[in-house]
Amino acid sequence: MTMAARWRRGAAALLATLAAVAACTGAPTPPPPAPAVTDLPGTPGWLISDPGPQHAIDGFADRTSVLPGQDVRLFVSTTAVSYTVTAYRMGPYRGADARQVWISPQQPGRRQAAPVVQEPTNTVVAPWQPSLTVQTNGWQPGTYLFRLDGDNGAQQFVPLTVRTPSNAGKIVLINAVTTWQAYNKWGGYSLYESPSGGKAQRSRAVSFDRPYQAADMQGAGDFLYFELPLVRFAEQAGLPMGYATDVDLHADPQLLDGARAVVTLGHDEYWSTAMRQHTTAARDRGVNLAFLGGNEIYRHIRMEPTALGPDRLQVGYKSFTEDPIHTSNPLEATPEWRSPPHPRPESVLLGNYYQCNPVRGDLVVANDANWLLNGIVRNGQRLPGLVGNEYSKVDLSVPTPRPIEVLFRSPVTCQGRSDFADVSYYTTPSGAAVFSTGTQYWICALDPTCPESGGDPTAHQAISAITLRLFQAFADGPAGRAHPAVDNLAALDIPGATPNPVPTLPPDNSGGS
Repeated sequence: MTMAARWRRGAAALLATLAAVAACTGAPTPPPPAPAVTDLPGTPGWLISDPGPQHAIDGFADRTSVLPGQDVRLFVSTTAVSYTVTAYRMGPYRGADARQVWISPQQPGRRQAAPVVQEPTNTVVAPWQPSLTVQTNGWQPGTYLFRLDGDNGAQQFVPLTVRTPSNAGKIVLINAVTTWQAYNKWGGYSLYESPSGGKAQRSRAVSFDRPYQAADMQGAGDFLYFELPLVRFAEQAGLPMGYATDVDLHADPQLLDGARAVVTLGHDEYWSTAMRQHTTAARDRGVNLAFLGGNEIYRHIRMEPTALGPDRLQVGYKSFTEDPIHTSNPLEATPEWRSPPHPRPESVLLGNYYQCNPVRGDLVVANDANWLLNGIVRNGQRLPGLVGNEYSKVDLSVPTPRPIEVLFRSPVTCQGRSDFADVSYYTTPSGAAVFSTGTQYWICALDPTCPESGGDPTAHQAISAITLRLFQAFADGPAGRAHPAVDNLAALDIPGATPNPVPTLPPDNSGGS
């Protein structure tokens, strides 16, 4: 779906306040600090102050993630005579949301080749030569931003995840790089747009062999708006955290072995078959899942190699018949997951089901007896502005796990239609619990300056307390054993619901089985 301009404006507002917040507090106050991270001094001044003219400095990495100690190559093009690269680990450091871990010597600047648009998919690649190799010896797992600083004053970020070697016993945060890349229009094309403005000419495949755009993304994908507040919050809570990208989730069936939970962040729309299968298998082994967005697992993609390595080309035709493999390998063609001729709706894994955008509304409490909400909020209470820009609800016209609870049921109007947005929670025979916010703005509320809520302190405190309670329970293991879902759909008059439903866990069928 088209990204509404409103949340992009919200992203700009949040970024504008981060510098002031960092100078004062560095992080929200609710959970107690974890000394290993929060007692370390941060590095003020890490934010970009001047991106410069378009393409004054751009860069990308040849890996979306590395293990600690692995090298990563950076590809940089700039009009500057020279530049430096500074690596920051992101988190709740004292005085700042970032800590410098490395800085390069001065590098000679070079304007590299113009982008190439590959037909017939209108795939943009930057056919550049590598500029420098960075060693990550001693780097902790986490999310990192390289900041490129040209002597012309221009700055830009390049993201990198240093993934956790073993996620046993950890809550695994997944950086949603496939969704970042889908919306990235560096070179003029994304899976949504083309230079002409015509959607018919948009990309059908996008490559990681190019920078993220400067406008809106600052070279960092959607990390700064949709993900940084949760990274900061989770580390400040002092819980055992692991890090990976959704490309890792796609590529490594052992990634989640022994994990306590998997957390996807504010916008994680683009999923491959392997991503779904690996996540479903983890849930069925007792790994808890938290989906903290409103549009998860909506678009089907497949990953292919490029000259720089495996899984760096993201194919997404958004059409069954247009995808050239629809006759030879129909289950891997790339319409939406829910679309015919082989519908596999996301509700079987999420619990709730995507509806519409753009929307804006208040979160409304519907089930204050639930263990996550009890003592924090009360039925009918409104948390302002936290439903949007996209939303989901529990919809029994599609396969839905039961029992399932709706915790917040929020009236909304989207494209002229009255509806409800639902925060849902279900549990499984394996003991796993699955929590889905059904809104993209949940993570925003973890920041005390959240533009969507107008910085409302009650909303910040409530969402922080609920999220902390969720993560603490998830860190203990299969949360459904201690906190089984109690189905409340009939009590909320959700269409098609009857009391005491037969427990059911619909098959995922993402691979066609």
